[in-house]
Amino acid sequence: MAEVTQELLFELLKRVHADVGELRQTQRDLQADFINMRGTMVAIQADMHQMHGMLYRQDDRMERIEKRLDLREFNEGHSAYNPEA
Repeated sequence: MAEVTQELLFELLKRVHADVGELRQTQRDLQADFINMRGTMVAIQADMHQMHGMLYRQDDRMERIEKRLDLREFNEGHSAYNPEA
């Protein structure tokens, strides 16, 4: 069996130290990626809320137009409009 010297242990510790440094850098990179992904998700969520608000306003506007034009009766199951009658 090979003799374990302090120089050998020192070299192994240097290698372990370098590996730990690489792992820390990789962890920082992954953390930055997750932060960017979270920011993107927040932006998408804000866009979705904005679109829902726009749809709600359009729906509200459509209801006001229908009330003004008395088109409600067509949605209530009455007979179809007949211009000849």
